[in-house]
Amino acid sequence: MQKISTFLWFDDRAEEAAAFYTTLFPDSRITRITRYGDTGPGPAGSVMTVDFELAGREYVALNGGPAFHFTEAVSLQVECDDQREVDELWAKLTADGGQEAPCGWLKDRFGLSWQITPKVLLDLVSGEDRAKAERVFAAMLRMHKIEIQPLLDAAAG
Repeated sequence: MQKISTFLWFDDRAEEAAAFYTTLFPDSRITRITRYGDTGPGPAGSVMTVDFELAGREYVALNGGPAFHFTEAVSLQVECDDQREVDELWAKLTADGGQEAPCGWLKDRFGLSWQITPKVLLDLVSGEDRAKAERVFAAMLRMHKIEIQPLLDAAAG
């Protein structure tokens, strides 16, 4: 068990979100659902929290009502091995009301922000060759979904 878990506040779709997220990654599952009792604040018997794992990492989703909303100040970053994985996750997470954003960011249909990041991007912008890193970074700034080939082209000069 992790000592620290990410806690996600939803209005009333925590179970739906957790069920969706666990379909996206191997080694993912819902581990526990708790329900509100007679003392509320949600209706008795309705889902209060959903504990789940994404790729082995623990999260908790709460149906806390409409008081708070997600912002881009917090996001989940997924390091992708190749363009196929980027494309697949991007399509699934932007479907049904998700929204694309610049530089590999998006919001899913629940309003949670994600960064879908090819590992090669991280390698290219963190290397010793600062001129190459700047070219790659400039190319990335022109994208929504990250495309690997243009990054490699920018790296080559």
